[in-house]
Amino acid sequence: MNSLDPNMVRVIIDASYLLVAFLFIIGLKQMSSPVTARRGIVWAGFGMLLAVLVSFAYPGMSHYELILAGIGVGGALAWITGKRVAMTDMPQMIALYNGFGGGAAAAIGAVELFANSGEMSTVTLVLAIVGSIIGAISFGGSLIAFGKLQGLIKKTVRFSGLQFINMLLLLGSLMCGVMVAFGIHADSNTVALLFVLSLILGLTMTLPIGGADMPVVISLYNALTGLAVAFEGFVLQNAAMIIAGTVVGSAGTLLTQLMAKAMNRSLGNVLFSGFGDSGGAVAATGDVQGSMKPIEANDVGVMMAFAQKVIIVPGYGMAVAQAQHKVWELTQLLQEKGVMMKFAIHPVAGRMPGHMNVLLAEAGVPYDIIADLDEINAEFETADVALIIGANDVVNPVARNDKSSPIYGMPILNADKAKNVIVIKRGQGAGFSGIENALFYLDNTRMLYGDGQAAVAQLIQAVKAV
Repeated sequence: MNSLDPNMVRVIIDASYLLVAFLFIIGLKQMSSPVTARRGIVWAGFGMLLAVLVSFAYPGMSHYELILAGIGVGGALAWITGKRVAMTDMPQMIALYNGFGGGAAAAIGAVELFANSGEMSTVTLVLAIVGSIIGAISFGGSLIAFGKLQGLIKKTVRFSGLQFINMLLLLGSLMCGVMVAFGIHADSNTVALLFVLSLILGLTMTLPIGGADMPVVISLYNALTGLAVAFEGFVLQNAAMIIAGTVVGSAGTLLTQLMAKAMNRSLGNVLFSGFGDSGGAVAATGDVQGSMKPIEANDVGVMMAFAQKVIIVPGYGMAVAQAQHKVWELTQLLQEKGVMMKFAIHPVAGRMPGHMNVLLAEAGVPYDIIADLDEINAEFETADVALIIGANDVVNPVARNDKSSPIYGMPILNADKAKNVIVIKRGQGAGFSGIENALFYLDNTRMLYGDGQAAVAQLIQAVKAV
């Protein structure tokens, strides 16, 4: 294209970016349904491939060997890790990759601020600064989210005055940004301090947040990464970055709002309340009466084999035990016996948005028997058995009636209203958030203790024996 008229090259590039935008939007639309999600990923992937190829023809582009080397190394690492990562580790991989996106946006801002800040207009300079701050925060915060989900960070760090320190870090990074934008001591040290303060802010913002809130945090940082990429796209005058960043940012924002609504909590409460510590910091709330009543797998198998309707509620425990394939095998056995089977999915079940849907899809569970909270809640009263596999807070009745509970007001799955509730659980401890579950003590609840996959395997044998 170098032999073509530069204006013609620019027209071709802009037209290609318009096609990229179309592919992104189509892909995102198809990702909204599990039935078409795979096709949507392919469409969006072609859009990204086209955007990368077209960028090679961008006026002034150079150092192709470095670009190709970066694509090769990054692509190889992504391919290897993507193939090897277990489905149970998918949330932390997404958090890590999302962080890299924010870090890339911050790196673009760093190059522009260190090398070209004197040549940029005030508006462009401000966009570069804001994008850099947001990208660095997302990068630092996503690394902490990855560490918590991966188990590398086992303690929640919180102390008096931490929010004040966060405010000082934010004000400090903004002050550095103002100094750079208006040319006040706008040297490399000020720019470097801006990035250091923003990165530390991302770390300190996320350290106090418990693991139970990680789905919302991952979604929030996804939105911030998209926003940072869009801002840096304006700086580089790259339409593909603007489009991709805007799409990701808006989708992440909507998803964050959806997740917070599903927990009946504001985003500020998620970020600053400290609920969800992974160390049992939140003790049992309310007066839990009664005791947990164990049951044997053989008895559960008979109960389900003669039931008319069984609703399965999966949670993170199913993911950890990698029991989704066994659960689908059990479901098929019961369907052969004429039992109506359904799956109930809470929006914040698992460690990332859609975690349970992904696991069930991997096992081959048909989409038409998977229902979300609003669709399935009214059916629990007509269910003979509600089988809970690794879910905790999303089925905890204290959310309805205990105002002292941190989860009070959170919409839950009405599993306690089924005629019989069977809970597969390793032991008698509280769940990930540390809140005791009153469901376990109800008269219609029985506890099937053991590893999720092993317990479901026992149920399969019990059903076959009926």
